[in-house]
Amino acid sequence: MKISLNEIKKYVEIPATVSTDELVKLIGSRLVEVEGTIDLTPKYQGIYIVKVVECEPIEGTHLHLCQIDAGDANLVQVVCGAPNVHKGMLAAWISPGSIVPQTYGAEDFKLEVRPLRGYDSHGMLAAADELDLGPDHEGIVEIDPDMTWLADGKTSRKVQPGDVFADVFELNDIILDIENKSLTHRPDCFGLIGFAREVAGILGQKFHEPEFLSHETVFPEGFLEYDEHEQLRSKSCPIAIKITDAELCPRYTCAVVEMNDATTDSKYLTLGDVFLAKAGMHGISKIVDVSNILMLHTGQPLHTFDYDKFIAVGGINQPKVIVRAAEDGEELQLLDGKTIKCTTNDILITSNNVPVALAGAMGGASTEIDASTKRVLIESASFSLYNLRKTQMHHGIFSEAITRFTKGIPTGGTYNVLAEAVRELGGNCAALRDNFIGIKDPHTVEVSITQINALLGTDYSADLIIQTLDNVGISVQKDGDILRYTTMNRRPDLQIKEDIIEEVGRLLGYDNIPQTFPTKPFTGAALDSLLQLKTTIRNILSDNLSAHEVLTYSFVSQALQARAGENPKDSYQITNSLSPELQCFRQSLIPSLLEKTYDNLKAGHKDFALYELNQVSTKKDGLTDEKVPVMRNHLALVTTGDYYQAKAYLEQLLQRLGHSPRFAPLKQGAPYFEPVHSATIYSGNQVVGIVGELRASVARNFKLPQTSAFEIDLDLLESVVQVVRAEKKFSRFPSVERDLTFKVPAATTYQEIGAAITSVLDGQPDLIYTLTPSSIYQKDPNAKNLSFHLQFASLKQTLTGEQISDIIDAVVNQVQTLGAEVV
Repeated sequence: MKISLNEIKKYVEIPATVSTDELVKLIGSRLVEVEGTIDLTPKYQGIYIVKVVECEPIEGTHLHLCQIDAGDANLVQVVCGAPNVHKGMLAAWISPGSIVPQTYGAEDFKLEVRPLRGYDSHGMLAAADELDLGPDHEGIVEIDPDMTWLADGKTSRKVQPGDVFADVFELNDIILDIENKSLTHRPDCFGLIGFAREVAGILGQKFHEPEFLSHETVFPEGFLEYDEHEQLRSKSCPIAIKITDAELCPRYTCAVVEMNDATTDSKYLTLGDVFLAKAGMHGISKIVDVSNILMLHTGQPLHTFDYDKFIAVGGINQPKVIVRAAEDGEELQLLDGKTIKCTTNDILITSNNVPVALAGAMGGASTEIDASTKRVLIESASFSLYNLRKTQMHHGIFSEAITRFTKGIPTGGTYNVLAEAVRELGGNCAALRDNFIGIKDPHTVEVSITQINALLGTDYSADLIIQTLDNVGISVQKDGDILRYTTMNRRPDLQIKEDIIEEVGRLLGYDNIPQTFPTKPFTGAALDSLLQLKTTIRNILSDNLSAHEVLTYSFVSQALQARAGENPKDSYQITNSLSPELQCFRQSLIPSLLEKTYDNLKAGHKDFALYELNQVSTKKDGLTDEKVPVMRNHLALVTTGDYYQAKAYLEQLLQRLGHSPRFAPLKQGAPYFEPVHSATIYSGNQVVGIVGELRASVARNFKLPQTSAFEIDLDLLESVVQVVRAEKKFSRFPSVERDLTFKVPAATTYQEIGAAITSVLDGQPDLIYTLTPSSIYQKDPNAKNLSFHLQFASLKQTLTGEQISDIIDAVVNQVQTLGAEVV
């Protein structure tokens, strides 16, 4: 958003002691970020208003040889090719040595005296586009000889040759480039008047807002009345309004204006054209320009329809404006020539139910204002910001109007701004109707002077606080220490006492609040045990085990869940998902990691492990007391390898956490694991997770080779583990390696045999070891062979043959108690 400093000065007297840089700094610290300033003064240097005294065509060309009066005794010769140049007109002359404004800051094209068709041309007579004041290049700008301006800042007189163009058209100006996102909650500041009101408050000055905003004086006595529904209308009003849903449109005001000579377009360059250009817009026609200029001043967008076309589209003589939600797929041709297909989120303005405009965004081509327009229907309304945000993104419309509507235009200003539009058009208002069905009643907010100072840490007086609020139009009533404020439609952001306290602190400057040391002692907060656990897990997996942490979206698609074998109906659905790929809150982390595993394999990486720490939620977990889904903290890891690969990562992680897990056959678990090659992870009698190898069908769905994974519930694990880094022991003595194979009954598990072996090894003093499963072989349905690789060493000495034999014998004897035979 671009704001003219000259326009602000028309509403606020800025003290001479406050420089532009200081003002920008104050605005930035107390209202909104100013991204930059644009000084227009050097851009328009050397440009003057001149009178064309002589204008003769140059034979055989489209050019004219002109003699212009630039305000001195001598005439200046200029060659001009514009079709509208003529004797007696006032024009804008860019003198030799000056830069053409259109090129300023880019190529900086500087004019010189140049020969054209044998005649020296001193500079040029400029078109609107060359002055960077609009797109028009069909002719040079023409200036109204009856135009008046303040020649010395005080005395009004008509323009005359030699006047400085920038002085007459207020181009000795500085433009403030405002960062819109900082004002999302302040729709009142998206108009110049509201912005100037805030500047007045920042500077500690009382603001006197324009009269038309508080009451209109346009319509004669007896012109208006209230109907049986207490809706305002003109006594002779052929227009009917129907709003189907107050949530979509709480207020709709419109008027019919009959055109006359005063409302016809002007051929002259006007201050309105320049005002629009400085705001980043350009003039179109007087009717449209009036609505745009008022929008920029007040923040209230207006739209104009050709009233006769509006009636013709509706098909009957009794026009009816219907504001409704669009039907899915309903088509509408817009003013820019594009035909859109609407969604049910769009709001339509219809003539007897025939769409004529996309509400808040753009009008329709069927009711466009043109040179033949005789009667105008002006619309001033308030629409749902939530619907218009969806409209904006879906159709890619980012006009000045929809930018303001998506901030939440209050309903209170529609009528007064419409009345001012009628006045500025200068035509005859034939009819008016105001339909408001969604205006909320005001309420009273109480806050004490003591509370304001206590929360801000200040000692502001009651008079200073009241005056500060009054400067920006916030009226409060004082009752002892209590201030009472009645909410205003103009300021929807002021609803509770904390809002008033924040307003006082903001306007007086947070940087002016005295800095004091806290009176209460600082007490360190207890360390969060879950956070400690996550930090330790990251250290172990990333630093010690060389796994790679990833962070994926908590929202996933139903298609992803289906590929992993999960039932999307068990997930919470996102009502307004960012995209079709983010429809559900995920039930587990593994499906997201499988996607990333495929991406990494496709990129050429091999033999890696990915893990993630994040939240999951399922419908079976239910809701909290606050009626929101229960969230569980999970850890998942996926690696390229078999079941034992994932199990090795899991065991080493848990060992370093000081925890000894127990594994049991998988009875009921994740749909993406192969039951025979998976296990349930127990801590005591509590199931804390699952580890396993990916089903072949799921692996095919994700285009993966043999893959394994585990996922554990950190909320359950947190209560049973000690968040400490286990000491890693090393031996400087030779290690011993043995391969052991046992024939066991078919029902005996690897876990049972492994536990028997480790029970012996754990009982050996000063012995370190690693036990790794080698293979499982089964030919006989009643028996199978389990193979292990054992490596061990002493921390104190080199083991002798006898000591090694004793250890192996003890292992074998222990395993034989389970009915095993050494093979």
